[in-house]
Amino acid sequence: MASVRRALVSVYDKTGIGPFARRLAAAGVEIVSSGGTADVLEGEGIAVIRVEDVTRAPEMLGGRVKTLHPAIHGAILARPDHDDDLRDLGSRGIEPFQLVVANLYPFRETVADPDATAEDIIEKIDIGGPAMIRAAAKNHAHVAVVTSPDQYHDVAAAVEAGTLDLEMRKTLAAEAFFSTASYDAAIVEWIGEDRVIALRASGALRYGENPQQQAALFVEDGAQPWWVAATQHQGKEMSFNNYADTEAAWRLANDLTGPAVVVVKHTNPAGAAMGSSVVEAFEKAWDGDPLAAFGGVVAINGPLDAATASLVSDRFVEVVIAGDAESEALRALAPKKALRVLTAPPPSSEGPDYRRIESGFLTQSRDSADIGDWDVVSSRVPDAAEMADLEFAWKVAAHVKSNAIVIATDGAAVGVGAGDQSRVGAAERAIVKAGARAVGAVAASDAFFPFRDGIDTLAKAGVRAVVEPGGSMRDDEVIEAANEHDIALVFTGRRHFRH
Repeated sequence: MASVRRALVSVYDKTGIGPFARRLAAAGVEIVSSGGTADVLEGEGIAVIRVEDVTRAPEMLGGRVKTLHPAIHGAILARPDHDDDLRDLGSRGIEPFQLVVANLYPFRETVADPDATAEDIIEKIDIGGPAMIRAAAKNHAHVAVVTSPDQYHDVAAAVEAGTLDLEMRKTLAAEAFFSTASYDAAIVEWIGEDRVIALRASGALRYGENPQQQAALFVEDGAQPWWVAATQHQGKEMSFNNYADTEAAWRLANDLTGPAVVVVKHTNPAGAAMGSSVVEAFEKAWDGDPLAAFGGVVAINGPLDAATASLVSDRFVEVVIAGDAESEALRALAPKKALRVLTAPPPSSEGPDYRRIESGFLTQSRDSADIGDWDVVSSRVPDAAEMADLEFAWKVAAHVKSNAIVIATDGAAVGVGAGDQSRVGAAERAIVKAGARAVGAVAASDAFFPFRDGIDTLAKAGVRAVVEPGGSMRDDEVIEAANEHDIALVFTGRRHFRH
């Protein structure tokens, strides 16, 4: 391409703009700038031509109109290989731009500010910025558009070397259109009920749930989820299934009171436990179902210490995630080259939860496993130890696919019945896994028992206390069954279906 002779620079975020513009000026680029950007550049001793000197029209409406002018947009959109375009520029004395540098008002940040009024938010809906960016991106055959300080170094180097070629301009244009699309998506979400979800490509995955499925990873623009902020210390690249299982494990681990450890297989807890230390919690969680734990994901609410790392190294685990990791723990796991070891911040409970259906989405707020006001409906009242285990089992059950039954004792899940079409079936599966440990244990059901047979099944295994939502037409029958078996029965008033 022809060398960059003239650039339009108008940015809200001034980060790095001075050094960038200085490099442009040193490369012989004439800089046209507006408002606060021009003030900053002039303050750093960089020569600029003000936009109003080009348009011969001062800013108006309190700065709402600055760059919306034929002298600006004609200079951006002109095609130097079109004679009619050149004649139009010549007749109006307009010099074309080869570079546009612009970024947008902080709309998302203003919406997130609890002190911002509706008027404040509306004033952060940028008009001139998107217009310039889209014009330059449209004309990327002849104009480069820069929308982020992260691009400054590479673009300045290309200008200096005369290598700002079409491939680079096309890449910049794609990013520019994404930035305006994401910006508009945020406005749509704020102003109405419709949603436009801007997803930024984070990378391709080797395959999906199965080798024959293609897969990729995307992140909502502007979001900083735990997996983006995470540090992977070692191991193979995360796979589609790794991400799904680690998300499930990490959310449950952070719902438990630490030290706590969760082992997840196929997004369902194979084991979960609290302990006086992480190593104790790990041993209890793994013993919940050692067979299912094989090849699972381990999530730790607490630091990964050397003692726990030693136990992990003796087992086949796909992923370990914790809030922090001691250096000795990382050294202990280093020989397991395939094992993925991550440290990450807690997952956020903010924002909607989406479920894909054909050509659409189901959306809901995220479920919470918080303990609310519980009602003991049986003759026998659970003692303090049973109540603590009921609260633990209830939190675990909220993360188990429905129908779900969790049997727990001493702060550990010893039997998890997940994804059964029948609640009695889920209870029976949990009992099989718990074995003799069900005697004297407690159980949690993610939804109400529609018949007394679920209580009868748990009682036969030796379960002594049960927590469930209540609300069945046959609650009286279920309560009667609990009393017959001398089981303590607690109603929560809320369910935790998880499909």
